[in-house]
Amino acid sequence: RYTTVTPEIENRLKEELNLIKRMGYAGYFLIVWDFVQFAKKEGIPVGPGRGSGAGSLVAYVLGITNIDPLKYGLLFERFLNPERRTLPDLDIDFSDIGREKVIEYVINKYGKKNVAQIITFGSMDARLAVRDVGRVLNLPLPLVDRIAKLIPFGSTIYNALQRVPQLKNEFMQDKTVQQLIQIAQKLEGLKRHTGVHAAGIVIAKEEIINFTPLAKQPNREVITTQYSDDCLLKLGMLKIDFLGLRMLTVIEDTLSLVAKRGFNKLTREAIPLNDKKTFTLLSEAKTVGVFQLSSTGMRDLLRKLKPTNFEDLIALISLYRPGPMGSGMLDEFVMRKHQKIKIKYEHLLLEPILEETHGIIVYQEQVMRIATNLAGFTPTQADILRQAMGKKIPEEIERQRANFINGAKDKGLDRKLANKIFDLLVHFGGYGFNKSHAAAYALLAYKTAYLKANYPLEYMVTLLTSEIGRGTLEKSRLSEYITETKEMGIEILPPDIQYSNTNFSIEA
Repeated sequence: RYTTVTPEIENRLKEELNLIKRMGYAGYFLIVWDFVQFAKKEGIPVGPGRGSGAGSLVAYVLGITNIDPLKYGLLFERFLNPERRTLPDLDIDFSDIGREKVIEYVINKYGKKNVAQIITFGSMDARLAVRDVGRVLNLPLPLVDRIAKLIPFGSTIYNALQRVPQLKNEFMQDKTVQQLIQIAQKLEGLKRHTGVHAAGIVIAKEEIINFTPLAKQPNREVITTQYSDDCLLKLGMLKIDFLGLRMLTVIEDTLSLVAKRGFNKLTREAIPLNDKKTFTLLSEAKTVGVFQLSSTGMRDLLRKLKPTNFEDLIALISLYRPGPMGSGMLDEFVMRKHQKIKIKYEHLLLEPILEETHGIIVYQEQVMRIATNLAGFTPTQADILRQAMGKKIPEEIERQRANFINGAKDKGLDRKLANKIFDLLVHFGGYGFNKSHAAAYALLAYKTAYLKANYPLEYMVTLLTSEIGRGTLEKSRLSEYITETKEMGIEILPPDIQYSNTNFSIEA
């Protein structure tokens, strides 16, 4: 995958391979490689990566992922390190149309008795428990409905009784309500029904009944495990998520339509990442129908940020979350990007790590790099620090502070400066996002934006077609995309028995 193999690439590859071999995960990588290769041979679009797996150079050179981890500073240790005691997690996105074919391939390859889908358990939340008990007790529906609605979403019955005066009054004054709530409290949190995991399957080297009991799902020809995914992972079972991503189908169908209409044949890999039209579209926030960038809030942010390179998109996807938005990180990032705030680095070693994000710690990988470069942490120790900050564990953070200050001292930093830098890590690191995941999804976002900017007719036809039959009218975005198409200056013609095809099409 590289025209020139540098010592950096070679050393990184050796380190990764040694760790994979030492931890006994070579077989896992080969299993994933095998079904990804099958998908590609069958013409089923595969995503560029998902989660921390995009930080693996081994996964990249095998073709499992499609974003260069060295180019974007992605860390293998964020994905796998000696401290990790569970299997690595290479979740793969497939075209929503081809996903079932890949699962079928895996079942046939390893044997029907060695592969199963995974059970899920639906629990009774507070409102549901009240409604179920009310139905069994044959209580009037308006009464049960009123009591259920007094319980805030996400609250337990106990908390609702403490915080909602009206509910407490009803409970104290009406014996029927009292009985209803008391029984519901006993049932709250219990498992109510089973389902099938949306994407996960489990593969065993022997018959799967040697490891987990199985269940046949009611009204469905599906065999699942009786253990949930958490239990299966604790047993050391191989769980893989096969995720269906509609936008992969949209991209592939658009490229196919572009080729059919006589334009230059274009592949996903050949789409340039420095296209001016694309960045104009992004800066003007004309991103309705663009992967990850379609929401009103995201479009507002695009107008403020006005991205000028691919790295801006990675940061955008990482920052558009409640934590960074609520903490003011997002606004500060925009102001620094446009040089309205002077960027100051507390130490020279921080500049190469934080330059791409204008001096703000945006990614978990930056937390890890700061720990290794400024305090001499090993990559594994840096990942432990990252986890402590992400989970906001005060005792562990303070323990790591002492390690950081001692390590920084050996690198020539005084205690006061080391403390100050660690405080910055704590402040921003708690909001840090997985750059590997953001980079892979930013790549898909950019490519859909590129197609909309350069081939608007073909892209919108494909996008509209992809919405046909997607649930109810309320769930479908068909009307929104039709409005967007018209605003782009593209005429939408009514159905015509002489011209219309099954799907949306272009009338040349």
